[in-house]
Amino acid sequence: MRDNAPLRTDAVVIGAGPVGLFQAFQLGLQEVGVHVVDGLPYAGGQCAALYPDKYIYDLPGLPRCSGEELTQRLLQQLAPLRVPLHLGQVVSALERLPAGADARSPRFRLQTDGGLTFECRAVVIAAGVGAFLPRKAPVAGLEAWEGRQVHYHDPPPAQWVGQRVVVMGGTEAAARLALTLAQGNAAHVTLLHRNDRFAIDAPLDEALQSAIGAGSIHLCLGQPVGAIATDDGRLEALEIATADDRRLALPLDLLLPRLGLHPRLGPIAEWGLALERKHVVVETAGYQTSEPGIHAVGDINTYPGKRKLIVCGFHEATLAAFAIAQALRPDERIALEYTTTSTRLQRLLGVADAAGDQSSGTRRIGTGA
Repeated sequence: MRDNAPLRTDAVVIGAGPVGLFQAFQLGLQEVGVHVVDGLPYAGGQCAALYPDKYIYDLPGLPRCSGEELTQRLLQQLAPLRVPLHLGQVVSALERLPAGADARSPRFRLQTDGGLTFECRAVVIAAGVGAFLPRKAPVAGLEAWEGRQVHYHDPPPAQWVGQRVVVMGGTEAAARLALTLAQGNAAHVTLLHRNDRFAIDAPLDEALQSAIGAGSIHLCLGQPVGAIATDDGRLEALEIATADDRRLALPLDLLLPRLGLHPRLGPIAEWGLALERKHVVVETAGYQTSEPGIHAVGDINTYPGKRKLIVCGFHEATLAAFAIAQALRPDERIALEYTTTSTRLQRLLGVADAAGDQSSGTRRIGTGA
């Protein structure tokens, strides 16, 4: 395959939260080739981004499960199907392709802000309340150094060795990152926040205050109001406005803003889908949108009686997978099979005794694109 050639597959799932991961699993059981794309650099969506350590109490068979544990369980369940996950990639464009003579020809082309292109026959939007994107630092012109000296996701540890690093924010992510850097090989670690109060739990605050007291983390109180560059165009410092109306220069080599995440519907709003209050309207037989071949599951969709629960998203993903399989193979009967008895499903999942003679559903012919 030549460089930058489109990745061709049956389906693309947009979103690697719990519902998106389960959607990929259900499509895999139907032997529908699938790739998953998510704007975050890790799987888990809202569960991993906003409450990884908080417990969920309403999942079937799991009296108590943290957001991080749920993510890891879903990834473990998905692993035998070897579904590619493309993380840190926001789908920026979607277009319908001209109908080909071959019924197996791709119907959609998707592009990401990271330069990936997909061609597929079905799309499932499982983007929760939208793509979770980092809140940008409110400093004019700072985007010029993004990816070089300004990073909204953690750079490789080797990149901060011997560097003057400024972590910006009062979030849990900011505090944890500052502590990690203080225990690493950064030359100087500064935590920049508008005041000395942090939105973190007591044990983390105690660890942070201890590091500040020991001098391994330097606390700078104020608001950034400008960027200072060298003659050769490197970011040299931030101009900080303090509470007592002073201006000071905060020198740095790397700036790591951690100001939290915010959901954004983003390009999805421009794809011509029927929307209702920033949610994608679907029917409930296969959770298809107003555009044939595009489905939406989880918190992103709306229909009469909609409930925003993870378990409801799992139900929607299951029905969407059956509908997609039937649409991609219209001449076949998509049989209902059970993982307890189907040798086909057990083989897909790597179950050890799947070769045994069990009362399974009929083995289909035909996979992927």
